[in-house]
Amino acid sequence: MEQSNGPIQQPLHAASADPAFIPGITGATIAPAPGEDPAENGAPEAFGTPEDEAPETGAPEGAAEEAPEDADTAAPADGPVFEAADRRGRIVADAEGVRLSFDEEACEFRWDEIAAVESEKGRFGKRFTVTVHTPDRRWYPIEIIAPDRGGIAVWETELDAVLDAYFDDAS
Repeated sequence: MEQSNGPIQQPLHAASADPAFIPGITGATIAPAPGEDPAENGAPEAFGTPEDEAPETGAPEGAAEEAPEDADTAAPADGPVFEAADRRGRIVADAEGVRLSFDEEACEFRWDEIAAVESEKGRFGKRFTVTVHTPDRRWYPIEIIAPDRGGIAVWETELDAVLDAYFDDAS
């Protein structure tokens, strides 16, 4: 006699099984080719095209070409600047604030958004960690590998000079 365990159930599709799963968000759809009707191939209608969603800036068409290509490297020359980078991460601190980037992720903080900046060197090796603390009790650490152990001492000195010049810890 064959014993049945009931109906076969589908596996649970949730973030525990698929980290990319977010309830309520649908996947990307492929835009139809020009002149093709999306209803013909069963694709849902698009809410707008990128041209429809682009905000009007009011700037002339040639204005974007006149802007410098890399605005992050344009730092004020009248004060100290700290910059440390390795093959994956980068830290820049200047008069504008602190910018952290690691692989494709990046964040930037103005000086009025920072509660504290903490730095530490690794006990062994050439790792230098900078952590930016915000007033809402969040922290953003980044770890950079120095080319040599002496590089960490130079980085600490340069970072201290920038913090002394721009960071007002009295607020």
